[in-house]
Amino acid sequence: MKKDAVKRNGRKADLEEAEERQRKKEVEKLLRQNQRKKQNEVIKNSVRNREFAVVTYLFLGIFLGMIAYFAYFQVEKSEAFINSPYNARQDAFADRIRRGDIVSAQGDVLATTKTASDGTESRSYPYGRMFAHVVGFATNGKSGIESLDNFQLLRSHAFFTEKIWNELQGKKNIGDTVVTTLDVDVQKAAYDALGSNRGAVIAMQPSTGKILAMVSGPDFDPNTIASDWDSITTESEHSSVLLNRVTQGLYPPGSTFKIFTLLEYMKENKNYKSYGYQCSGNLSEDGNVIHCFGNAVHGQEDLQTAFAHSCNTSFSDIGLSLNLNKFHATNEKLLFNQELPCDLPYKKSSYTLTEDASVWDIVQTSIGQGKTLVTPYHMALVMSAINNGGVLMKPYLIDKVTNYEGTEVSANAPQAYAQLLTAKKAKTLRQYLREVVTRGTATALNGQSYTAAGKTGSAEFTSAKDSHAWFVGYASKDGSKDLVVSVVIEGAGTGGAYAVPVAKAVFDAYFS
Repeated sequence: MKKDAVKRNGRKADLEEAEERQRKKEVEKLLRQNQRKKQNEVIKNSVRNREFAVVTYLFLGIFLGMIAYFAYFQVEKSEAFINSPYNARQDAFADRIRRGDIVSAQGDVLATTKTASDGTESRSYPYGRMFAHVVGFATNGKSGIESLDNFQLLRSHAFFTEKIWNELQGKKNIGDTVVTTLDVDVQKAAYDALGSNRGAVIAMQPSTGKILAMVSGPDFDPNTIASDWDSITTESEHSSVLLNRVTQGLYPPGSTFKIFTLLEYMKENKNYKSYGYQCSGNLSEDGNVIHCFGNAVHGQEDLQTAFAHSCNTSFSDIGLSLNLNKFHATNEKLLFNQELPCDLPYKKSSYTLTEDASVWDIVQTSIGQGKTLVTPYHMALVMSAINNGGVLMKPYLIDKVTNYEGTEVSANAPQAYAQLLTAKKAKTLRQYLREVVTRGTATALNGQSYTAAGKTGSAEFTSAKDSHAWFVGYASKDGSKDLVVSVVIEGAGTGGAYAVPVAKAVFDAYFS
């Protein structure tokens, strides 16, 4: 009995011990489950915290970016937006500011504001029509520099005590003065030489980009623009008095385009100096005939002679040998079909020749006819790059802005725009352009006090063979910066007879 009791007690103890172990396991299991739950909660909280942090930092970044852009806009861009010609609020400044003067590089007043005894203000242009398109007008809208620097003319950087005193008295402060790069003597020479002809003249320094003269004809009198407005704007579409033909006039380039054809031929043919051609005065292609001007027969020519004589048959032959895709790329590098560095309204030049062009289109395009169109401004840019070692300097019209007493507010400085061609190719082109003056179609520029180079052109624009007269070139003289001139005279005839004398007048005035 005792043994049975002992066994029962032993089994009971074992059972209790087993139950205790089971309870411990269950407790440990519960502890592990609780621990995993806590870990999962920590992980979930961590993920939520990271998400919150990402969103927080994202919004913080956006906020800081907006603050940074606002600061940048205020410092760098705000004036550009305010100075936009599309900003109608600019004229509100005229309630407090008397419009400032526009002056030449030498300080000659080109535009000023006159105040009558009754307080009425009117804009006055002392040189009348001479600077009509480039200086522009400020009545019936705005154009030219009047539009370009409208904001500067309606700001006043007079001494602050003077400004406060004027405001207390209800007087207007005097607007700032815009000092241009324009030279009155060069402008007058260009204006007088163009005369009553329709056309355009631009003169600029290739080493700086400064524009010294810009003339477009026909012109208008900015002093009477308000009273003349109806008659000016109702003229026939062929008149286009308000059109600035320098930057907006599109013309076939005529033989001036042979500069581009020549450059491409040199790029594709390393042995270009060995080129030879027998000119018989005409060339038949695709059922059509190309003639040299005046049916001239130039005989045996090398490349320099063909360029100097502006031989149409030779350059038609050259054009047919070119890789048209490469030719297209070269011309786009030289700013055809491209945006131009220009502060005034302008039109892009157009070059459309492609690899599937007909023989006749290739021939026509190679000598500057066909569908190619160019502005005198664009041709001046290309010639500037050729003169300046292949580098085009950014053209500009505004030299600086001062307050009305002459204290400088801001200033522009020369800056490079783009490398249009290599220095080596530019040097070679200069040699060829010089030949045009020494023994070619622009000999009227030879033997002067300066050394000139360039290319003439006669661009046919009607079936009757009427021609626009072209000249684009440059001149240099010791002690002076070089000057580039681009001239087109509508319907005048040959470039050598009509455009070259205009360029000569401009060179004479500049280098005198």
